[in-house]
Amino acid sequence: MTGIRESDAVRAADERLRQAAETGTPCAPVRDLLGETDQDAAYAVQSLGIARRVTEGRRIVGRKIGLTSPAVQAQFGVYSPDYGVLLDDMIVADREPLALGRFLQPRVEAEVAFVLGRDLDSPTTHVADVLRATEFVLPAIEVVDSRVAGWDIRITDTIADNASSGAVVLGTTPRRLDGLDLTELGMTLDRDGEPVSTGSGAACLGSPVIAVAWLARAVAAHGQPLRAGEVILSGALGPMVAASAGVYRARLEGLGEVRADFTSSPSLASAEGAAA
Repeated sequence: MTGIRESDAVRAADERLRQAAETGTPCAPVRDLLGETDQDAAYAVQSLGIARRVTEGRRIVGRKIGLTSPAVQAQFGVYSPDYGVLLDDMIVADREPLALGRFLQPRVEAEVAFVLGRDLDSPTTHVADVLRATEFVLPAIEVVDSRVAGWDIRITDTIADNASSGAVVLGTTPRRLDGLDLTELGMTLDRDGEPVSTGSGAACLGSPVIAVAWLARAVAAHGQPLRAGEVILSGALGPMVAASAGVYRARLEGLGEVRADFTSSPSLASAEGAAA
């Protein structure tokens, strides 16, 4: 693509995803505009969408790494990690009611959330840097959501769609990393008491610490390093599952548990139609 055509494609992809989010109607994939492999163009779409939301009053509070689990990668035929941005309105507290209607096609997965006490701003960040910079970790449930109809995504689709981000439910009891082996950490996710997903820290690029180091290098290379105070979602510990009304509880060995309480509500499109 020429520079002009690429710019037009980025704006068109951003507009398609924006309309899907605002109307509650999932859209066609954007890879027809960006191609299936041009990650730089996809991240340009992501950046455009985030910049618009910041202009509208949102605040960047962290980042997320996606597609770290082989099980999740296999679900979509995508075989490399990606990353997205967490905004303030995406953060939900443990047990806080979460309306299904704010999402289009929600799915959930259990993760370890890192809260940084120092910047990670080097493109050569390694695991020791991550351990030194982490102030504490929390159990988390990420609500992943796609603006693309039927979750028909490839790598450029999900990157452009802010790594298929929806929300994150954070536990409220912090744990220091001292003495914790996140590689051996076991995870069970249940819905209303019935197990729906299991996994471990090893499923997340070998360890959530390794995943955060990968993320730190990737974003620093793009001039957007991880900063002190940010919340970092380190990636799925097991397969994601579709979300429906009910209580999803993630238990992470050594970190405790966190609960996402989904309540029934009209879809975004239905709500807008009723209001009209």
